[in-house]
Amino acid sequence: MQKKETSEKLATLFGLKIGNISGQLEETGRAFFCADTMLMDEDEVADLSSEFVNLISGLLSAKEPAKRTIPQFHALEIFFSELAHRMLMRGGQVEDVVRYAQQLQYSLIAALERDSGVVFTQSRSVLLYFAQLFDELIMAIFHTYLGEREKTLKAQEMELRETSTPITEIWDGVLTLPIIGTLDSSRTMLVMEALLNRIAKDHARAVVMDLTGVRNIDSQVSHHLIQMVRAVQLMGADAIITGIHPEIARALVSLNIDLSGVTTRASLSDGLKEAFSRMGIQVSQKAG
Repeated sequence: MQKKETSEKLATLFGLKIGNISGQLEETGRAFFCADTMLMDEDEVADLSSEFVNLISGLLSAKEPAKRTIPQFHALEIFFSELAHRMLMRGGQVEDVVRYAQQLQYSLIAALERDSGVVFTQSRSVLLYFAQLFDELIMAIFHTYLGEREKTLKAQEMELRETSTPITEIWDGVLTLPIIGTLDSSRTMLVMEALLNRIAKDHARAVVMDLTGVRNIDSQVSHHLIQMVRAVQLMGADAIITGIHPEIARALVSLNIDLSGVTTRASLSDGLKEAFSRMGIQVSQKAG
């Protein structure tokens, strides 16, 4: 039996038994999404099963049901992609959706056998058609999962970068920016944008950038650092660099990095004193 003949025969059976098939497939949905996980209620499962049967019936009734470029197949891909997205957003696992799709395949064949009296499991063409169809649909599920996973990783990376470079207002008009780890291009742009926004928001007049947490530096990192200093100065604020380790100082000299015009101090406290001094704030130790 050819693919077209196979699909035509299946489409005819769907048309005759679509109500029964939809009801039988609901049992599969309830087992996966209602019993233990409680990811759906029974009404949602009923709607899901009915939509799936209508979509696959439409595919089987298409002129070229074996083609993966027709709108009817694309509609089924969207169905499973949206289902995967919905389950992931509700705390489900991609494995649950994949197993559900696989079980749909088996339940579909079993339901058609019961309603038609035809033993489809003995028909190689029917099994091959469904196997190829559901393999493609499962790929759509995995594509959705990988896309959501990538979004999650990017969001986590962004959150980590934001929390790893906290900008703190120590005094009116004085900001501190402790830099820990490595300054790559993307992180520099993120930190610079956040810093410049804070300068504008708080009307900052001085920024103390502390490098105590930076252990290694190369020409690219130093370039990013100078970029940040110049950007701060363009905003009308003083940039003060503190906490440069001896090895960092040697590396900057060997790289011929021009720090002329950049104020440096040994420690964060010294840098704050310098910032306060420039603002005319007198800092003195309280007498005991």
